[in-house]
Amino acid sequence: MILGYSAAQLRAAEAPLLEAGVPLMQRAAAGLAREARALVGRDDARVVLLVGTGNNGADALYAGAILARAGADVTIVRTGDRVHDAAIDAALGAGAHEFPPTATADRAGSAAPDGIARLVSSADLVFDGILGTGTSAHPALRGTARDIVAAIIAAGSPTPVVAVDIPSGIHPDDGSVPDPCVLRAALTVTFGGYKAGLLLAPASGFAGEIRLVDIGLSEQLAAMEPLVTR
Repeated sequence: MILGYSAAQLRAAEAPLLEAGVPLMQRAAAGLAREARALVGRDDARVVLLVGTGNNGADALYAGAILARAGADVTIVRTGDRVHDAAIDAALGAGAHEFPPTATADRAGSAAPDGIARLVSSADLVFDGILGTGTSAHPALRGTARDIVAAIIAAGSPTPVVAVDIPSGIHPDDGSVPDPCVLRAALTVTFGGYKAGLLLAPASGFAGEIRLVDIGLSEQLAAMEPLVTR
């Protein structure tokens, strides 16, 4: 049986552990890196991280650091105006690099969505770490992030997508997809508990195979009534 929880329930389950200093993000990143390595099947893969401003972007960066230390060629693409400082420092310190190198979007047009789409198409794996459960009220992609995803979809990229926690652009609670500009994942690596939206159509059609990484929320979730039971 699979139990699906709301984003609010999962945040409530995480809260006492975060207050106690439990490294939930590091646990999530380690699981994400492990599942990504198993999917691609080798350590020297070319991996592109699509990184947003929230915790999913940080998870992708920390996982990218683990992969880079193991020998992967890891490229970071910022999709928003900021990223998690400690996480990007960890990724760059492990040998990852940014595209474009200056992390600006105006250097000879090298970070235009079409250029990013070509970069993704030449990779072995791409992480979708753009949006997470914190955008429940308005889950659709917008602005630069949407332009990048639209370009990747239009290019027909064959590169497998690993969604970080949830595919960006789906509603984590009710499974709605307000805008079909969503990268279809080959694999969704979700953390702590299944998000209810991953188990509901139409969002379930974007999730691919779903793997749950245990980060230590079992006791807290056992006391909650799930939104979805499968």
